[in-house]
Amino acid sequence: MQDIVIDTPSVKSVIHCGSGAFDSYAPRADGKKLFVVTDSNVAKIYADLISQRFGGAAVHVIKAGEASKNYTVLLSILRAMIAAGLTRSSTVVALGGGVVGDIAGLAASLYMRGIRIVQIPTTLLSQVDSSVGGKTAIDLDGVKNVVGSFYQPQEVIVDPMFLSTLTKRELRCGLGEIVKYGGLDGEIYALLQKNKRRLFTLGFAEEVTPLCIRHKADVVTADERDTGGARKTLNLGHTTGHAFELYYKRKSHGEFVLIGTYYELYIARRLGRIDDNFADEFCSLIRRVAGAIPAYPDAEKAALVAKYDKKNDVQSRVSMIVPRAVGVSQEIVLPLEEYASLIGECAAQLKGEQR
Repeated sequence: MQDIVIDTPSVKSVIHCGSGAFDSYAPRADGKKLFVVTDSNVAKIYADLISQRFGGAAVHVIKAGEASKNYTVLLSILRAMIAAGLTRSSTVVALGGGVVGDIAGLAASLYMRGIRIVQIPTTLLSQVDSSVGGKTAIDLDGVKNVVGSFYQPQEVIVDPMFLSTLTKRELRCGLGEIVKYGGLDGEIYALLQKNKRRLFTLGFAEEVTPLCIRHKADVVTADERDTGGARKTLNLGHTTGHAFELYYKRKSHGEFVLIGTYYELYIARRLGRIDDNFADEFCSLIRRVAGAIPAYPDAEKAALVAKYDKKNDVQSRVSMIVPRAVGVSQEIVLPLEEYASLIGECAAQLKGEQR
């Protein structure tokens, strides 16, 4: 077990990572009022654990899934916090995946202008990425994460014991973010290549998770509020991934990150911005995790949703973060129409391969 620290101007955030972290660090009442936010899936699986560890706490359960990241659910959490009598000295515990972490973190940042939040991520994706770094958000009017805040958790408790209940698809979702880190960090990329046959094992997840967290912690420490450019790199694969996620809605976030990365690698290759051998190797890794890459028939239309991406300076230009070489990323900015056209080209090429 190890502690990884994010030391920012707003707060010092400590990530406790490894087997036994939950038992060692899960917050106890100790005279302070706790308020647990979780989802229907986690509540069903871990009802006894929640009762044992947080017996006296109010527990607010939201419906599992991305659809719960909306202002109606956010207000329901805030109203429940008022009903529970939370004060400035209370603590919100976000026990669940990325949706729970995002919306509970936002509620904590708003309640009485900010109370303590502890993140306890229960999915691979939330353990390696969304629980770390203090980004909170809800979706609004079809735009992902458009309403939110930067609000660092006091603690993040990352325990691999929660991963034992995950399906292969849920592990794939987490691997989508891990592959993203591989495009940014040479050590993680080498580990992915070395362990191609055991990517879906819990042993590999436990080995790679601290490396991903440490990479993100270093980036967030240098650029907490995404203003210096360093944190923008963490959006590798997310421009097209988010656009497809909002348009198609049939896969998980991590799966769409994998698909988005593949499509954006096609663009980088078409523009001569990436070495062909490295692109082939990276695409092969993506296919190993994601399986067949969809040849979406209306990909060009779906790509137009990317005009709402937060990285863009104006809506007529699309910003993408794409790997250039092992451990080296780059930003590519294109006019919206050119970007959408290239996305359509990639889909057509995929369709041709699948005939």
